[in-house]
Amino acid sequence: MAVPAPVSPMLAKAVDTVPEPASVPGGLSYEPKWDGFRSIVSFDGTESTIGSRGSKMLTRYFPELTYAFEQSLPVPCVLDGEIVLRAGEPGNEHLSWERLSQRIHPAASRVRRLADETPAIFVAFDLLHLNGDSLLDTPFEQRRQALAALVGPLGDPIHLTRSTRDVDLARRWLVEFEGAGLDGIVAKPLAAGYTPGKRTMFKVKHHRSADVVLLGYRRHVSGSGVGALLLGLYDADGELRSVGGASAFSDVRRLALVDELEPLVLRDEAGEVLTGETEKSRFSAGKDTSFVRLRPVRVLEVRYDHMEGDRFRHTVQFERWRPDRDARSCTFEQLERPLSYDLGSVLD
Repeated sequence: MAVPAPVSPMLAKAVDTVPEPASVPGGLSYEPKWDGFRSIVSFDGTESTIGSRGSKMLTRYFPELTYAFEQSLPVPCVLDGEIVLRAGEPGNEHLSWERLSQRIHPAASRVRRLADETPAIFVAFDLLHLNGDSLLDTPFEQRRQALAALVGPLGDPIHLTRSTRDVDLARRWLVEFEGAGLDGIVAKPLAAGYTPGKRTMFKVKHHRSADVVLLGYRRHVSGSGVGALLLGLYDADGELRSVGGASAFSDVRRLALVDELEPLVLRDEAGEVLTGETEKSRFSAGKDTSFVRLRPVRVLEVRYDHMEGDRFRHTVQFERWRPDRDARSCTFEQLERPLSYDLGSVLD
């Protein structure tokens, strides 16, 4: 049976709080928001393919999952879900973006080795096609029932995401599941069909603020203005460590920042601007990773969702300058850390 044409994933609009069920006709279903690679899995009864949200094919990077799909799925289907990777010991597991990102590697031998050493799992949360029939116009309530019947009995590495209609439980999940590395809560209208590329769902993510030290800036890809601010925090030993970056400035703002930050630029004895290099990754291959070094004296407040290790998990948002803060006072101790929660308890 032919695999249906690729489908663009349905998206979610950001909201500040977990919405009440009565806010949407037909009510809402709530799920954990997974932090991995959003994937559309197509199985034609013999072979499977994995497409990403950005239409990039991920099939070659996860041979252990394609094998599982082809061995376990009983009928042709198209699944929407998330590829994630677990780390830690049983009873204290969490999601690992760092390990997951290592799977995108050009060498087939390394992909195969990582598939054996750090196998990924697939968490299914929607069903788009089943045995030749499109379910795109089917209400989510019915799609969820069909998904549970299809995926629920399969077992590791294919999992069915948790789901509840209890808004109070969803709000508890928002707090508890962060400790396992999850990203928030998604609310889905029970009566809605699947709308590819449309923001039909709702997502609630964690948002926090921190005061950080400005370490430098990376030039914009256009060559004009500031593309990103590089940020740091002092550790317990008094060492200033890089923790991530802030970007997404308007054209006018990024040009103005060059002049604003000029007095902080570090120069050598000949007056040449001192630069540094950020750590390269497979995602930055071929990209300019140099940055202009600044005297680490200016403090800014940023908004972030969560940390992975000692770095911000995503690019953070600039909030405001903090001229009232001394750079040395910006330490890791200010960061709000979620209580530990076992990933296995989320999956079970």
